[in-house]
Amino acid sequence: MFKKLAKIKYLPNNFEVIQEGDHVICAISGKKIPLEKLTYWNVENQEAYFSYIEANIKRKND
Repeated sequence: MFKKLAKIKYLPNNFEVIQEGDHVICAISGKKIPLEKLTYWNVENQEAYFSYIEANIKRKND
């Protein structure tokens, strides 16, 4: 299913694909996130989150 890790630049309302791929890795859980399902990320830290749960965990730990 997942073939290649993408390199992404996270922007405030979107993201830019720097290196082609089909997924990124959640910074909290390590789960693979398909680019078409990528919804949660942090622009300042330049990291992706699998869901609102991981994003909330990160927010609480900062």
